[in-house]
Parts: sequence; C-alpha cells; structure tokens
Amino acid sequence: MTNARTIHVRHNSLGLRDQEFLADGRPTMMFLGDSLVWGLDAEADERFSEILKHRLPNYRIVPAGVSGYGTDQEYLLLQRLWPTLRPAIVVLIFCTQNDREDNATNIRYEGYHKPYFAIGSDGELRRKGQPVPPSRLQYIQENWWVHHLWLARLANAAYLKMRHPLIYVPDPTERLVDEIQGFVERHGARFMVGLQTTDIGLVRHLQARRVPFVTFDGADFYPGAAVGGHWTPGGHVFVAERLMGLLKDSNAIRAAADGSD
Repeated sequence: MTNARTIHVRHNSLGLRDQEFLADGRPTMMFLGDSLVWGLDAEADERFSEILKHRLPNYRIVPAGVSGYGTDQEYLLLQRLWPTLRPAIVVLIFCTQNDREDNATNIRYEGYHKPYFAIGSDGELRRKGQPVPPSRLQYIQENWWVHHLWLARLANAAYLKMRHPLIYVPDPTERLVDEIQGFVERHGARFMVGLQTTDIGLVRHLQARRVPFVTFDGADFYPGAAVGGHWTPGGHVFVAERLMGLLKDSNAIRAAADGSD
C-alpha cells in the first residue's frame, strides 16, 4: 500500500500484521493501538515492535494494531484477542493526533460506521452502535445495484444518513483507558501506556491512577502525507528505545530478557 511511501503488507489469521501466533511458553507482550502499531508507512521489520523482538527475545511480542481504530475499538479488540494471546504485559499506544475524536463518534474515515461508548446517567460506560451497520463503501462493494448505478448510490447514501446519522458523544477517552486497565489487571497482567505526543489531560489521569507511561515527543515522522504523522524508520527506533526505558523503569521485564545486556 502507498501513503508517504509504498510498503508491503501481510496479515495473519488473527487479522494482525504479524506472523502467526504460536504459544511457545514465553510470556506475551501485546502492543494495542491503531496505525502507529500497525505500521503505516513502515515495512513490517522496521516497526518498533520488531525492534523490540530482537531486544527482548524471551518475550513473545505481538503488535495488535488496526489502522483507523480508536481506544474504544482497541478495547473491544483486546477482549476478542485475550483468550488466544493471554498477554502478561499490555501496552496501549495512544494516538494523540486523532484518538479522542475517534472515541467521540460513531462514523470515521470514508464514512465507515463503528461501535462507540457513551457515559450513562449512572456514570457507567455503555457500548453502542452494535451491530455495526454497513457503510456506504461496503454497500458499493457488495450490492450490484449500488455498485453499478449512480442513482442507487445517491439513494443509498441518503438512506444511511437518515437511518444511521453521525453521532457525537462527550469524549470518553479517560474512562476507556480505565476500562482497559481494569480488564488487563483483573486478568493478572501489567498495563502501561505510550503516548504519540504529550496529552496533558491523559498524562495527569495516568499519574493519578499510577499507570506507568512514556511519551514519544521528538520521534521523527512523515509530514504532509495523505494520512500524516506516522513514524519513519528512525522514529520507530526512537519509540523502541523509549519503550525499553518504560519497561525497565517499571520493572515489567526481567533484566536477563534484554538481548542487549
């Protein structure tokens, strides 16, 4: 695929851009996120997760990233993957550039519908928007009439806007992070966060909840691309180094597991 540069992409049976997952006795370290983890504008072996695989050979490192996901969909992905991966460490990579907007609506990126969470009157998160309705592009791809007739496309687009309108809810980001933390820790695993750049509100929230975190301010990225802000190969090296520091400082990894020691 081509964005800032052309890269080669292959997914495994879990839908992740990684080799097939095989439980081999090593503890699993899972990086949860969006295109920053998936590796837009990076070849697979250039990503920070691949760099860490060489640095931490005693861990099974899994890049569980899906382009376009927000924290809400990442939470749902975590729950779906947990029975298979059963990670010992989960690191949420927060995209400061767009995750808050992703989390506050039901439609993103080329009109695709998505599940979302709203905070109820009792203060609890409520999952909404499921089952997810087909998007305009999905109708074009899968319905012969919509695919071939412009009038059918116009009628279908009007129907979708009326039947499934764009919705915005108050930003639930901090609550979603809390839910992910609670889910991970209830299952006996360690939780921490990496931020694309500093988000003051989220940083203060993580500090109050004593969640280990690191920011990646200063990581080199591709400016001006169709979908911008993604790390260059040098940026991924920078991110990997910052993550190594986080893992060591929080005593999440055994010193002997670091292949560089």
